[in-house]
Amino acid sequence: MSHIEHKEKAKRIVSCAVITVSDSRTEETDVGGKILKEQLSNVGHKIIYYQVIKDDPEQIKELLLKLSDDVNCQAMIFNGGTGISRRDRTFDVIDSFLEKRLVGFGEIFRYLSYLDIGSSAIMSRATAGSYKGRVVISIPGSPAAVRLAVEKLILPEIAHMVWELGR
Repeated sequence: MSHIEHKEKAKRIVSCAVITVSDSRTEETDVGGKILKEQLSNVGHKIIYYQVIKDDPEQIKELLLKLSDDVNCQAMIFNGGTGISRRDRTFDVIDSFLEKRLVGFGEIFRYLSYLDIGSSAIMSRATAGSYKGRVVISIPGSPAAVRLAVEKLILPEIAHMVWELGR
């Protein structure tokens, strides 16, 4: 089976949780979260959960555990907290739970970012993988980074990732 046939077989609607991790954003000012919800919905995926939380390891962990126990949640997309500042702790929590890492996600995201913003792309700790049979994605929260990730990586592959986890 070719990779195109393989991806065609995997087409499905994915039930997604969108979580914005930020100490300064609210639901009203969350541009990155709005982009994710709109882009996913526009191609038929369902947003079953949305929340803005603080970049607090305990909050991130509690939400990750809660969503991983929700039988309706197939994919979690966290945006924000992936940099290297003291307050950026999302990656550390997410990475500690991933059972299988999709290292290519972060590598390709940083490469695509590099094409747009240059060498500062190395400071992104975007990542993806699986936890308890769920796709878990963590991307930067800037609108440009969210748009890049959703258009170039998430939309083309999210249904395929969910399908592969269910095989």
